[in-house]
Amino acid sequence: MITNFVEELQWRGMIHDVMPGTEEHLMEQMRSAYVGIDPTADSLHIGHLVGVMMLKHFQASGHRPIALVGGATGMIGDPSGKSDERNLLDEDTLRHNQEAIKEQLSRFLDFDSDEENAAVLVNNYDWMKDFSFLEFIRDVGKHITVNYMMAKDSVKKRLSAESAEGMSFTEFTYQLVQGYDFLHLYREKELTLQMGGSDQWGNITTGTELVRRIGGGKAYAMTCPLITKADGTKFGKTAGGNIWLDAERTSPYRFYQYWLNTSDEDAAKYIKIFTFLGKEEIENLIAEHQEAPHQRALQKRLAEEVTISTHGVENYENAVKASEILFGKSTAANLKALNEKTFLDVFDGVPQAEVSRGEIEAGLDMVSALAEKTGFLK
Repeated sequence: MITNFVEELQWRGMIHDVMPGTEEHLMEQMRSAYVGIDPTADSLHIGHLVGVMMLKHFQASGHRPIALVGGATGMIGDPSGKSDERNLLDEDTLRHNQEAIKEQLSRFLDFDSDEENAAVLVNNYDWMKDFSFLEFIRDVGKHITVNYMMAKDSVKKRLSAESAEGMSFTEFTYQLVQGYDFLHLYREKELTLQMGGSDQWGNITTGTELVRRIGGGKAYAMTCPLITKADGTKFGKTAGGNIWLDAERTSPYRFYQYWLNTSDEDAAKYIKIFTFLGKEEIENLIAEHQEAPHQRALQKRLAEEVTISTHGVENYENAVKASEILFGKSTAANLKALNEKTFLDVFDGVPQAEVSRGEIEAGLDMVSALAEKTGFLK
C-alpha cells in the first residue's frame, strides 16, 4: 500500500526543496528513488543518517529505495561545500567499503525480502569504469551547456573571489557524472526521483535535465535541510572527530552519549528526523519534556531509539549501564562487565592518576592513595 511520503517528511521537518509534482507522482504507484553515499570510508557516520532515514521512510511508504555507493564520483570529489578534492581509491578498497556500508544500511533498510520494494545497492563505478572520455563528452556533455553548469551555486561559490583555490576541470564535471547516474538508473531501474542534502540541489537537477533531454522522460528532485546544531557547532562532530556507525570507530557508549547530550532545542528537532516514532508520540514526549526539562525525557528517548536502531538492544543497555557508572548508580558487576574500550570512553575527560601495582601490594591504604599519591582529595 502506498502512503504519502512527502507529507510524512514534511511534518518531520525533512524537506528543504521539492520539485513541483513530486507528491502526486509518488501517490500514483510504487516508484524508485536513490540517495548517493560517499564510499571513502568503510563506515557511515551520523551525517549520513538523514539520507538513510529518507530511504527508510520511502520504503515504509511502499516505494523502492536505492542506495548508490559513489565509487566513481567518490574518486572525483563533489565541489559543493568542499575545499579539497578527494583521494582516489583503488577498486579493492572501494569494494570493501561498499560491503561494510551495505551491512550498516541493512540495519535500516530491507534488502532481503521478496517484496517488490526491497532495497537495492548499486555502485556507479560499475557503469562508469568502461565509459571512455570521448564517449562521455559525445553522449552526455553535449546536452548540457556550460552556461547551465556555471549557474549552479556550488560552482559559483568555488569560482567567486572568496575562493582562493578555484576549481579544477575534474570537479567542474562532477555534476555531469552525477547527472548521468540519474539517467542510467532511470533507464535501468525505472528510477524517477533523487534525494539528498540541500547542497546537492544543483547536481540533482542536472540529472533531471539529462533524463528530460536524453531519456525523453520526467524525473523529480527532493532535498532535506542540512542538519545544524542550535549552538552553531557542527552536527555529528566532536573534539574526537566524526561519530561513526561502526562500533570499533565510535563505541556504542560514546554514540549513545552524543545523542543524550543534545540541547532541548536540538532534541525536539532530531527526534522527528532520526527516529521512526509517530507524530502523536513525539508531541506527547515534547509536552512531557517541557513540563520537567531536568528529567531529559526527550534526550533519553532520542538516544535510546537511535542507539537501538544502529547498535541493537544489548549495546544500548550496556551504554546505559556504563553511563550510570560515573553517577554512582551502578554495581561492581556492571563495572566488571565493561570492555576496555568502553571503560576508557566512560572515564575519558575524568581526572586520572596512576598508582603502581607494587605500591598497592605493599599495603598502600585508600586515604594515602587518594591524598598523597593522586591529589584527588584536594
